[in-house]
Amino acid sequence: MRGLVLVAALAGQGAMADTVVATRTIRAQSIITAADIRLDPASVPGAHEDVAAVLGQEARIAIYPGRAVMRGHVGTPALVDRNQVVELIYSQGGLRIVTEGKALGRGAEGDRIRVMNTSSRSVLFGRIHADGSVRVAQ
Repeated sequence: MRGLVLVAALAGQGAMADTVVATRTIRAQSIITAADIRLDPASVPGAHEDVAAVLGQEARIAIYPGRAVMRGHVGTPALVDRNQVVELIYSQGGLRIVTEGKALGRGAEGDRIRVMNTSSRSVLFGRIHADGSVRVAQ
């Protein structure tokens, strides 16, 4: 009976996966480079297992040396910073309005942020596009 338990426990372990680990302190909002990370032969649930998936990403929080880089701790680099002047674009049918606005939040491509139209001072929501402009719905 003991032999069966031992065999079942060993079969459940499987092969160890590699985990991406920080080599030095990575500050929040900094872009991750090859010098910042390494692979460790350990399995940490929820951590990145591929260095390529982490390189070039932005740290959402501070990551300390020796700590695993978790999936929620990195993301697409921000295109728009808070208080940055952005181009606001409204398109509906054949109508297209372009004006200047001020970002009230920080975000990456595809993120929804609040923006203020600098002409009317009205606050709107918009989605950030690859060129750094913000498309507003209303």
